[in-house]
Amino acid sequence: MERFAGASVTQANFPTSTELDDRSRYLRRLIVRGLIGGNRGHVGSSMSLVEILRVLFDDILRVRPAEPDWVGRDRCILSKGHGCLALYAILADKGFFDVSHLDKFCHVDGILGGHPERGKVPGVEASTGALGHGFSIGVGMALAARAQQRDSRVFVIMGDGEINEGSVWEAAMCAGKHKLTNLTAMIDYNKIQSAGFTRDIQDLEPLLDKWRSFGFAVAETDGHDVDGLSKLCGRLPLANDKPAAIICHTVKGRGIPFAENNPKWHHHSRFKPAELAAMDTALGDRP
Repeated sequence: MERFAGASVTQANFPTSTELDDRSRYLRRLIVRGLIGGNRGHVGSSMSLVEILRVLFDDILRVRPAEPDWVGRDRCILSKGHGCLALYAILADKGFFDVSHLDKFCHVDGILGGHPERGKVPGVEASTGALGHGFSIGVGMALAARAQQRDSRVFVIMGDGEINEGSVWEAAMCAGKHKLTNLTAMIDYNKIQSAGFTRDIQDLEPLLDKWRSFGFAVAETDGHDVDGLSKLCGRLPLANDKPAAIICHTVKGRGIPFAENNPKWHHHSRFKPAELAAMDTALGDRP
């Protein structure tokens, strides 16, 4: 299900009830492997991202895992850096580094930290975690690609709580001014930020209209519907004179029933055996 620019909708219009297939469960099991390795992590924030990253890396991005700094590649910035375990899972799956690195998540002798680091983790395009910065970096990358006459595209994934930051909207003004058709903002709209529900902390609606007013071509979709999201991204750019914004309606903690839509699972540490067993029941045995 998807909608293009028009009246804003609520979560009820995007039930995100799509059943997880084997690949989506596998990628979530890799995330759990990292959670166990570090005995901590942003559970809810990572699980809501899986299908967004899966579609980009499976179907859309032009990248070379064996040559991560290839100049002609597309760029994907995870601006909500605390959701990095989802990015690490897909990068490991694609062969940017061995999956065994997940076992040393947040270890002093590992490469995978609690936020992604450019130059340390193959495939990471920007060091993020200070929320609100990734989109400005993406605008710069898109401008550079245009100046250098490269056909590289830039995708920036942001959290809904993250876009409370004013720097996001400054970057959006710049992108709209320069009509950066090679830039796509993707919003992980799971309706929960670190301290609670977005509607209670800083209501974002009408979110679609906000992006339109900054000069973006906008669409919204079920962020867990792999086929729908892939078809939508395959039609980029959405306009021949505007950057794009895709609002992905997601469920925080998707795939782990007791964590879904539960603000308490934004971040978790020191997992109990019963919690890990319940994750295995939901997702299957860890790789």
